[in-house]
Amino acid sequence: MDWTSENDKVIIGYNLSKTYNQTLALNGVNLTVKNGEFVALMGPSGSGKSTLLYVLAGLTNPDNRNDVLLRVLGQNILKMSETKLANFRAKNIGFVLQFFGLIPSLTVLDNICIAGYFAGMNRSDRKKRARELLNKVGLRNEENKYPHQLSGGQMQRVAIARALISSPKLIFADEPTGNLDTLSGKQVMDLLKSINLEYGTTIVMVTHDMGIANYADKKYYLVDGKIGGEEIVGQIGIS
Repeated sequence: MDWTSENDKVIIGYNLSKTYNQTLALNGVNLTVKNGEFVALMGPSGSGKSTLLYVLAGLTNPDNRNDVLLRVLGQNILKMSETKLANFRAKNIGFVLQFFGLIPSLTVLDNICIAGYFAGMNRSDRKKRARELLNKVGLRNEENKYPHQLSGGQMQRVAIARALISSPKLIFADEPTGNLDTLSGKQVMDLLKSINLEYGTTIVMVTHDMGIANYADKKYYLVDGKIGGEEIVGQIGIS
């Protein structure tokens, strides 16, 4: 890996380790992600792929904070306070989760707008942006519905719209199709790929599904908390 230049790097992680209940989940992982890349983190259950995602996103700290390098979008996130880190994520990073993470008591529109609120957008701007994104994800006529009135695929598209409201440079996706049927999963992945290509948004995704991983430009395989292999894959077509 090239550690000499940060100019085209969205993520630089070096010597990342994490222990849970005396079990080593990450064991000195080194990883760089370039601007505009779509990266898939793969591996069996317990391999450390989700833990790596959470560390890279600043949602959990590595064990050895004083002996690592972790820069995200040019910032040393390990040196940030919790408040500064939360603000940084809200303005620069989008999240897409397996179980959607929508608030049941809020409408589709408000579920998207709330992310804009935390990113510091004013009310009119976040509503305008949310409606633009609902149109982008094919749900313009569903803005007044509640999550329980949507299918799983629709809820994940709402989650993607929410992730995009602040025009983030980076999206972390944790098993984004893991709770969806095959058709809905393909629709969600086509959408994520179109976002990657159209906006140049960098995406780091955890998946155990080889077919889903093939949407990525690059695949990393984790085994026992280490990256055991890397594969460059071709661009998958969007239908």
